[in-house]
Amino acid sequence: MNELKRVERINSTPFQTQPTQNVQGWERIGSLAGGVVMVGKGLRRGGVFGLIQVALGGVALARGITGHSSAKSFLEKSRQDLDNVRAKIERAGEDLKTLKANAEAATHTATANDSLKSPKAGA
Repeated sequence: MNELKRVERINSTPFQTQPTQNVQGWERIGSLAGGVVMVGKGLRRGGVFGLIQVALGGVALARGITGHSSAKSFLEKSRQDLDNVRAKIERAGEDLKTLKANAEAATHTATANDSLKSPKAGA
């Protein structure tokens, strides 16, 4: 009745770990510049559309400052998964070619036997 469940310690949470930088160089500079321009235009414009523009500019600024883009990392992971699937399909194709060649060789060996063409009398 007095059974205690083992609790495992969590060393880091998503908010504690720093994401890897996947935005560098001109892309990062462009995000910073574009974010500043969009925030400025959104503040001057005002209203709902201005607020949307400020929000998008803030996202671009955050992308430029941190050097990380969640959307880009998602797309890179999707591309990597697609490449892995493509490699598996290519390996499966090679395996099928090998199996076909083995089957053809086995069939040729089996049909080359004269007893199959002219069976014994009385059989």
